[in-house]
Amino acid sequence: MIERAPFGRSGHESSRVIFGAAALARVDQDTADKVLPLLLDHGVNHIDTAAMYGDAELRIAPWLKAHPDEFFVATKTHARDGDGARASLEKSLERMGVDHVDLIQLHNLVEKDEWEIAHGRGGALEALRKAQDEGLARFIGVTGHGLRIADMHLRSLERFDFDSVLLPYSFTLMQHSTYRTDVERLLELCAHRKTAVQTIKAIARRRWTELGPGPGQRKQSWYEPLCDPVAISRAVNYVLNRPRLFLDSTSALDQLPQVLAAAESRFVPTEQELVADMATYGVAPLFDGGGLERI
Repeated sequence: MIERAPFGRSGHESSRVIFGAAALARVDQDTADKVLPLLLDHGVNHIDTAAMYGDAELRIAPWLKAHPDEFFVATKTHARDGDGARASLEKSLERMGVDHVDLIQLHNLVEKDEWEIAHGRGGALEALRKAQDEGLARFIGVTGHGLRIADMHLRSLERFDFDSVLLPYSFTLMQHSTYRTDVERLLELCAHRKTAVQTIKAIARRRWTELGPGPGQRKQSWYEPLCDPVAISRAVNYVLNRPRLFLDSTSALDQLPQVLAAAESRFVPTEQELVADMATYGVAPLFDGGGLERI
């Protein structure tokens, strides 16, 4: 079984691997229903979805009905204004068939103009705090992509004491010196505040090339994942060997079993092994601080 740890100050013991429901965005219900037993077999008790993840919220609704109170449920809104955020949350509740979520997150809050709107009067944060007071969400978090996001999360935490943050974290990304410095500053603050830290893109190989998927591959996510189980295991354990980090599983559904298995076979990969995987599989950063910041 995958180990569990306190999810920040929420009081919930979450599986160190969180199911990233983006993997269900474009699948039918029969396909989605095959995932639930796999999650239960590995002890996954935390689901992360979003209003903009296609049909994902609809796909997990039957699970939540069949297994009430067994999952910590998180969703996200991309709205920056208060009315939009409130409407997004209410729609998510309706689609999932629940009366509240455990965590509502401001999604990909990295652009400064959007940040000002979301944190300002009449903005998304104000609306979500009201929804929290009304019992529609227990906790509020903030997420993001790109090499600017760790620094922006620090800025967000100066403005509001968010309960969780989410950001990219992998051996490849942590080779970028500025990003690594920002991440370390963020992790130090989150440890001090007991803010939960979720990570994404652990098994990302690179952006898709013009050649597209190779033999036996399907394009299930906007980036190309690692497919070799050994390399996946090293990438997953690189993240999980960092105390207090949670790993959101990939949106590439085919690789979910390998990620879950890797999280149970805990070991410490060496830097030499991780460097060799980068060379062998042509691993390249998904973000560069410039033209590759947007997904």
